[in-house]
Amino acid sequence: MAGKYIWSALVGTIGVAYVCDTIISDQKIFGGSTPSTVSRKEWLLETDKKFQAWPRTAGPPVVMNPISRQNFIVKSGLDQ
Repeated sequence: MAGKYIWSALVGTIGVAYVCDTIISDQKIFGGSTPSTVSRKEWLLETDKKFQAWPRTAGPPVVMNPISRQNFIVKSGLDQ
């Protein structure tokens, strides 16, 4: 009995949240526009170059965002 109320409230909440998100962010009812730093690929590439060129003093060079690059430094158990 209570399950149908829980499910209907959950589906209704998700629907209202989706509609509000679409109206506020995509249709921009409060004005504004998407910044060029988000929409331009060139800006992303330049920012990535800057992060990769950042000096490191703590150890060997690594990628700033290893999850997106899948480039991890793996140490064997004997090197520690």
